[in-house]
Parts: sequence; C-alpha cells; structure tokens
Amino acid sequence: MTGSLAGKTLFITGSSRGIGKAIALRAARDGARIVIAAKTDQPHPKLPGTIHTAAQEIEAAGGKALAVACDIRFEDQVLQAVERAVAAFGGIDILVNNASAISLTGTLATPVKRFDLMMSINARGTWLCSRTCLPYLQKAENPHILMLSPPLDLRPHWFGPHLAYTMSKYGMSMCVLGLAEEFRADGIAVNALWPRTVIATEALNLIPGIDRARCRRPEIVADAAHAILTRPSRSATGRFFSDEEVLAEAGIKDFTSYAVDPANAGRLYGDLFY
Repeated sequence: MTGSLAGKTLFITGSSRGIGKAIALRAARDGARIVIAAKTDQPHPKLPGTIHTAAQEIEAAGGKALAVACDIRFEDQVLQAVERAVAAFGGIDILVNNASAISLTGTLATPVKRFDLMMSINARGTWLCSRTCLPYLQKAENPHILMLSPPLDLRPHWFGPHLAYTMSKYGMSMCVLGLAEEFRADGIAVNALWPRTVIATEALNLIPGIDRARCRRPEIVADAAHAILTRPSRSATGRFFSDEEVLAEAGIKDFTSYAVDPANAGRLYGDLFY
C-alpha cells in the first residue's frame, strides 16, 4: 500500500474508541493531525476510552491530536469543534463521519427516543458535519469525506428486522450520493466504507451473544480507509466500498492477520448489509 497522510488534518467523529480511533491511529503513523470529535470527555461506565486517552495514543503513534468534546446532534457544538480545528491546524483536509448509534430492534421494540437518537446522529449528524466542514474542504488540496455507512440496497431483507436503524444508516449513505454529485466539480471525494465482517469494537460488549473470536480487528477498516483517503480525490467519488474490496485493490489478498483469532478466520460473522 502506498500514499501518506503526512501533514493532513482529519476531522473524525466518534473517534475516542473503536473504528474511529483505529482510523485516527493509522493516520497518526503517517504524521497526520487528528481532530478527535466525540462525546466521551469523561470515562464511560461501560466502555473504555475518552477523547483524552485517544489523543495520548495518537500523539504516541506519531500524529498531532486535538481532543474536542462534541455531540454531533447539536449545531453549536459542531460549529465550535470545526472552528477549533481550523484555529489549531489551519484547515481541514478530510472528514470521516464515523459516529453512529445502533439499535437492531423491530418497530414495536424501538422507543421513539431511540429512533430520534439514531436519526439525529447517523443521518442528521453526518449531514451537519459535512455541511460545516465543506467550506474548508473546498480549499483543501486533496479533499475527502468518508462515511462509515453501508451500500444502498432496497431489498426488504435489510428493513424488516431493524427498520429504524436501516433508515438512519441509509441516511448516511444517501449523503454519499448527494454530496458526491453536488461537489463533484470541486473535486471533493465523497465515499462510503463498510466492513464485510463484524468488527470487534468495544461496543460489542453491549450486544449479548457475540463471540469476539469470530470477528476482525478494527485495523482492517482503518487500513482500507487509509487506502481510500490517500487516493487523488478526483479519481473516485460516490462509491460504496467494502474493506476487503479496497485492500484487494491495494494488493492485500490474505486477511487472516486481521482476525481476532486467526484460527477462526474461516468462520467469521458476516456484517449487516452484505
């Protein structure tokens, strides 16, 4: 794999842990500047990691970090976070819309409050962060927006079991289509990335019955994101990539090393939406 994010400024939502932090750490190894825009300013009772511990890891990996407490449901917090990023680093080259809320529940089992949370973070928050960062991306040399969202597929299979969640994640994916077309002339690449298998993040601790040994590590998504974000922005936009597809194009054919337990590499859980 080639290309570097050295000197680039990445604004990554939900990057205090999990896939978002893995993407940040991969960029940090190149010497990138990372804005950690996430809610967890103080330790979570069930999940490890805060924006401050993530910043320490990013700095240790070779990057520069700016920890910003930001709930992307609120416009004022997003505006302030972006303003702080620009003040600290001079601009924004890349936006990674990673923050997400999940509830794999049917309609009658989904409280309205949970519906509102998923829609406000996944769909509205993605749109809001994109809108706020776009004036700076328009000035960047190789601007990218990357959504951690699935390929659009209207088969009922993806709606029946968890309608609210699917609507919210497809809202993110619709932003890919719309923003890619709207800002094509500006050369801003807007793409989506989604894993082929379940990824072993801290959030799995909240989902009963998942065997982590049958999952992959977040680093597979981070490496795929790196490969996308180092491409010339005018070379691909409006695309829905899988992690395996991107890495195969980069010459990586064997994904065994990404498995939590390589002995289970042949019996991994497939992720949703594939």
